[in-house]
Amino acid sequence: MKLYIGNKNYSSWSMRPWVLMKAFGIAFEELKLRFDFTPGSAFYQALAPVSPTHKVPVLVADDGFVVWDTLAIAEYLAEQYPALNLWPRDARQRARARSLCAEMHAGFGQLRNLCPMNIDADLAAVGQRLLSTEPKLHEDLGRLNALWGEALAASGGPFLFGEFSNVDAYFAPMVMRVSRYGLPLDAAAKAYAQAVQAHPAVAAWVADAVAEKDFLDFEEPYRQAGSAT
Repeated sequence: MKLYIGNKNYSSWSMRPWVLMKAFGIAFEELKLRFDFTPGSAFYQALAPVSPTHKVPVLVADDGFVVWDTLAIAEYLAEQYPALNLWPRDARQRARARSLCAEMHAGFGQLRNLCPMNIDADLAAVGQRLLSTEPKLHEDLGRLNALWGEALAASGGPFLFGEFSNVDAYFAPMVMRVSRYGLPLDAAAKAYAQAVQAHPAVAAWVADAVAEKDFLDFEEPYRQAGSAT
């Protein structure tokens, strides 16, 4: 299989299936495309034959079958590799895990828009400014703390449903956001965020992101407001 992704420093959507496949030992070829949203760019030309949306991530199966969108990729992989238990083993827990992923997919708009993923930067100063000026950011953080806390209390941790699964890969980019922007977490949520960052698949993505040193113009205001690591 082939997985098309964007810059690892920025591409929160790409991070999810990459981490999932690495965590469960699913073999794939990584095809990383440098972000360039100009129509007709090399980024668009590379995606045109495989994705109608011209967005990453895109998974291309061995027979050429194409799957786009992170949730669709997660479900496809779970069906292709049922023995790996990419979702929690219990039926109700699977349903709850899917609910959490769907909420992440459609929600947390303020947190995602105000705090784009930027792994190779210390943006705590930006985070503090946003906390003082953006009340809806507090709402998203409150929901994130509650969502993680409820799942961890039910499972006992260290991951949301005990063992690392699809839902943890799905929240890995959010962990990077709250970490790099220095956003406040409850004790349980903080421990979870630390466990996610320590997972070998997540750590491997982060190491690659830091090694890129390919800083793009669209996030320059954030780098100027914070300090690069």
